[in-house]
Amino acid sequence: MKLYVGNLSFDTTENDLQDLFEQHGAVTEVALINDRMTGRSRGFGFVTMSDAAAGTAAINALNGKQVQGRALTVNEARAREERPRGQFAGSRR
Repeated sequence: MKLYVGNLSFDTTENDLQDLFEQHGAVTEVALINDRMTGRSRGFGFVTMSDAAAGTAAINALNGKQVQGRALTVNEARAREERPRGQFAGSRR
């Protein structure tokens, strides 16, 4: 089960997330999302749990929990929506 984790401190690392979520079940993947230009964290990421029971346990335990001074938002990740390309997308010359 893939989980969205939001409102993260910019100092949070992938290892921090791994350690936090492993308390509720096996973690198969952790991905923090970084800004392309600055390389700095964007304050959210995704954690994939080994099964739905572990994912549900993590949501129930961690949604709203204070971590590094911020109340986490944890829920099941939704499929990415296709967004229309902007007028200047791509390299049309």
